[in-house]
Amino acid sequence: MFLERKDDGKLHKGSVLVGYDLGEQYSQISYCVYGQEEVDTVATVVGTKQYNIPTMLCKRKGVNQWFYGKDAVKNAGEEEMFPVEGLLALARKGEQIKLDDEDFDPVALLTLFIKRSMTLMNFIATVEKIDGIMFTVDELDDRMVEILAQASANLGLKTTRIFFQSHTESFYSFMLHQPQELWNYQVLACEHDGRRLKIYRMDCNKRTTPVVVLIEEQVYETLVIPEEDEGETIRQDAYHMADERFLGILRDMCSGRIISSAYLLGDGFRVDWGEQSMQFLCRNRRVFRGNNLFSRGACYGLLEKLEPSEAGAGHVFLGRDKLKSNIGMNVLRQGNESYYALLDAGENWYEVEKKCEFLLAGERELSFVVTPLTGKNIETRTVALSGGSGTGGPYTRYCMEMSMSGPETVQIRVADLGFGELFPGSGQVWEESFSVV
Repeated sequence: MFLERKDDGKLHKGSVLVGYDLGEQYSQISYCVYGQEEVDTVATVVGTKQYNIPTMLCKRKGVNQWFYGKDAVKNAGEEEMFPVEGLLALARKGEQIKLDDEDFDPVALLTLFIKRSMTLMNFIATVEKIDGIMFTVDELDDRMVEILAQASANLGLKTTRIFFQSHTESFYSFMLHQPQELWNYQVLACEHDGRRLKIYRMDCNKRTTPVVVLIEEQVYETLVIPEEDEGETIRQDAYHMADERFLGILRDMCSGRIISSAYLLGDGFRVDWGEQSMQFLCRNRRVFRGNNLFSRGACYGLLEKLEPSEAGAGHVFLGRDKLKSNIGMNVLRQGNESYYALLDAGENWYEVEKKCEFLLAGERELSFVVTPLTGKNIETRTVALSGGSGTGGPYTRYCMEMSMSGPETVQIRVADLGFGELFPGSGQVWEESFSVV
């Protein structure tokens, strides 16, 4: 028997929501006003489409004066300056950084960069007025979740609506809010920073309910675009080689598939170098070029977290960070047998959190129903509450907390609460885990 409790927290119209793309080289900030559909990106120069904020700090020697973004780049060459590049990589490494004979925590420096860059939002809303923020990064692993959680806690935001997602999920969130004809079939997003090409291919399995969305990622390290200061002959030869290489990649990617649309992202596509590849890609499909898809996708992802759209309610994205199975229990509620949903497929494993209470009579084990959305068979996972002595009463009340230590491992903690004043709990606690796929 389950004892259900509900929690409710709502946004108000006019609330400002932010999607923050935190990149190794550049970062971007997009935002929307709750109740309005439009998502805009903050320009570093008013009236332009210059969205990239260099992910960089610069400290002046001898004083506590810091520059960020373009100002950091501009001042980096001066003798009295200490530039700090690669803030994300430094935060991942976790080692103290020595500047001006002083040690600095790399996560604190990353937090400082985020704080300073968020001042670009001041024309729209001050940091205190922001009601939610979604950070998106290229790869979201355990270490990056830890870094973002630590940085978020020190930003001074007045909201608890702070979330993280990968670029892959931001691509998915972005597509949910595009016209249906652009993703009737498969969709490509080609991200090129001038040195590395990463292609995301989104596919929807419309035979399932809800529709399961999968995104395949491929990285190509050998497709290099030359710098603009290279000689004309060198540049043209490099462009031709890149064009041939990209054409071959696209042919393989599109072979046997219907691609509705494609998105060309990043500085690598700023120059028109791909004549043959563009002719192939633009044949019978819509093609868009830009560089703010991920920050906008983060903003849409935040909206989906807070209030799912019709498209979002009908689809579930199963990425690498996602729980890929529904998990529940067959229970008695008000005397009737029913299925009680505990965890939903499509949740980020690091956000999974469930707490509930239930009553057991003589049973000393819990059975969980695991229903994969990947097409595999339904399975049962059993966890024994061994060593429990019971209360001596007709029932024992338990509190169960569920979380995940990775995308395939569920952790549970069960505590004996007894059954009222006449049958106090033993205080016994069980901590177990089981695997899901």
